[in-house]
Amino acid sequence: MGKQRKKEPWPTKAVMSQIYEKKMWGGEASTDFYSGMGSHALGIVNPYVEEVLEFLNSLDKKLILCDLGCGDFNVGRQLVDSTQKYIAVDIVPALIERNKGLFKMDNLEFHCLDICNDVLPKGDCAIVRQVMQHLNNVEINKLLEKLVQYKYLILTEHLPLKEYTANIDIVTGQGIRLKKNSGVNILMPPFSMQTKVLRDLSVVKYNDSSAIFTRIYQNF
Repeated sequence: MGKQRKKEPWPTKAVMSQIYEKKMWGGEASTDFYSGMGSHALGIVNPYVEEVLEFLNSLDKKLILCDLGCGDFNVGRQLVDSTQKYIAVDIVPALIERNKGLFKMDNLEFHCLDICNDVLPKGDCAIVRQVMQHLNNVEINKLLEKLVQYKYLILTEHLPLKEYTANIDIVTGQGIRLKKNSGVNILMPPFSMQTKVLRDLSVVKYNDSSAIFTRIYQNF
C-alpha cells in the first residue's frame, strides 16, 4: 500500500468563510456575520475604542488608517470619524459586500484582500486586531513584511497572563495559541520585527488566565 499523502490545509479564504458560515465565533441564528465576543462584548470593545480614539485624536493631523481584518466592522465603525480615510480590509468576499451595504461614510472604503499575500493599501497606520492569533507563522511573517510600510501599527492579541512560550505555530483557523500556552509576540523569534514600542494602549482581562493586549508600535 502506497504512502498516504499529507492532507493540505485549506486556503485561508476558505477557512475564514467557513468560520462565518458555520458561526464558529458565535452569533444568533439570524445574524449573517459575527466576528466573536472580542468584537462585541462591551467590556472588551469600549476600553479599546476609547484608547485608540485618544491616540488618533492626539495627533497633529488625521491619519489614513488601514484596518487589516476588519471583520463585521462593529469596532471599526466607531473609529472612522477620527481618521482622514479609513480603509477596511477582510479576506471574506461576502462579508465585505455586506459591510459595503451597511456602512456608508465619505471617508470609508472596503476592500476584499488577502492581507498576507496581496498588496496592501497605502496609509499611515495599520490596525491588526486579534487577527495574527488565528494565523500560522508563515502567514504572520508575510504580513509583518508588509506592515513596515506604515508609520504606526496598532496590534491586538489575546495572550496568557502568566509566563508563556511565544509564537508556537498553529494551523490557520478558528482557534488561537492559548491552548498551547502561547501567543503572538512580533518582537520574538521567528519574527523579531524591527520596530519601536510606542506604548501599551490597553490590557483587558478576558478570564483568570488570559487578557487582550493592545500595543502601538512605530516603525523606523
